[in-house]
Amino acid sequence: MKNISKLYIDGQWEEWSGETLPVHEAATGEVLAQVPAASRDEMNRAIEAANRAFESWSESSMDERLKVLKQLHAGLKERSEEIAEAVSREVGMPLKLARQIQAGMPAAITASYLEMLPSFPFTEKVGNSEVQYTPVGVVGCITPWNYPLHQVILKVVPALAAGCTVVLKPSEIAPTTAYILAEILDGTDLPAGCFNLVSGLGQVVGDALIRHPDVSMVSFTGSTRTGHLVAHAAADDFKRYALEMGGKSASVILPDADLKAAVKGTVSNCLLNSGQTCTALTRMLVPEDRHDEACQLAAEAVAKMTPGNPMEETTRLGPLASAEQRDRVLDFIRIGVNDGATLVTGGPEAPDGLSEGYFVKATVFGNVKPDSKIAQEEIFGPVLCVIPYRDEEEAIRIANGTAYGLSGAVWSGDDGKARKVAGKLRTGQVFVNGGAFNPLAPFGGFGHSGVGREFGKWGLEEFLEVRSLQL
Repeated sequence: MKNISKLYIDGQWEEWSGETLPVHEAATGEVLAQVPAASRDEMNRAIEAANRAFESWSESSMDERLKVLKQLHAGLKERSEEIAEAVSREVGMPLKLARQIQAGMPAAITASYLEMLPSFPFTEKVGNSEVQYTPVGVVGCITPWNYPLHQVILKVVPALAAGCTVVLKPSEIAPTTAYILAEILDGTDLPAGCFNLVSGLGQVVGDALIRHPDVSMVSFTGSTRTGHLVAHAAADDFKRYALEMGGKSASVILPDADLKAAVKGTVSNCLLNSGQTCTALTRMLVPEDRHDEACQLAAEAVAKMTPGNPMEETTRLGPLASAEQRDRVLDFIRIGVNDGATLVTGGPEAPDGLSEGYFVKATVFGNVKPDSKIAQEEIFGPVLCVIPYRDEEEAIRIANGTAYGLSGAVWSGDDGKARKVAGKLRTGQVFVNGGAFNPLAPFGGFGHSGVGREFGKWGLEEFLEVRSLQL
């Protein structure tokens, strides 16, 4: 593993000799590297650098911004295998999938902004007014470990494209790809201070980033609990903020759906990245007279998800990213058993032959009560809850019956009916009969799942303030 015991501030790499935090390999638990546990002083210097750089970068031309993004895109493509391997080791996603998603999505998102930016209306005429969309200022980005580079790119690329400068605080659990990004940007024509990276603990450097008066906006992805703290701290200084947080998404299988296809699609989505996905379809709602059949189909689908070392090409299900996350998921599985849900497959024991590392068996619970803890709280692991319902009205009520609203799915033999039910779900996106994810469409949540949107023009607009010139 590369040396990541350093910080990137004002266009310079700074070697770190202070306290560090260990980075573990998900499959073995071994320490891969050490990352700086920076202090408020380092974060403050990074913010000061970003603030100095803002005046000139905010006035940069479209050609200058596009040039940097093109250079970034080329670097992401060139180092895609390195990115995939780093995420596979730190997070546990099988390497084959990591190539497509963890390395592929950042490059694709960057390309989408390269295509969109030249035609974005940074000014428009409304009556006798010229409406201008102007960069918000210095942006503090706080990102999670489950899709570590993907979530960073969703913030850094549109922020720089908008003319903002950035200070990034990546997850200390999976930080390597943030350093790869910093190395790529260091080799572009991006002026010094426009991008800065400071690692460390959230309660130290994250708190300093959120509260600094020169930070105009905070863009956060992570747990709802932490998002609540971020929102309150940002509000104290009237900062803009965007929050992408947790989910407890429902897959609603209607009576006329192809049950086998719907269950297979739900299980595949639920277990992606070992369930460490905020949009995971973790609640499968099925007609009560087909509950047992759905559970059997889910068990058969899970059996094909071979757990193992994520670096091996045959692995379908990798470990979780940390011992803490593994233990949290196992606690939820035990709660499900104790609360009387039917354990269809899986359980709290380690998978056969995988006692080292952070592995958890893919687990399916049947006869789950909609108001139970495992049906209401985000588990963030490979756990599927099968919930029976009596009629369509009850299914919609159960689907909407959590504090979250990030994603969902509807399956039906009638596309019109599926779209009608999808339109009643209080959630930011709904997959209709297995529709593909669209990186140009807005992404974000209702309720406790978030504030604001990412991807496409909506992701760019988050980093822009609106000004009117009355002419």
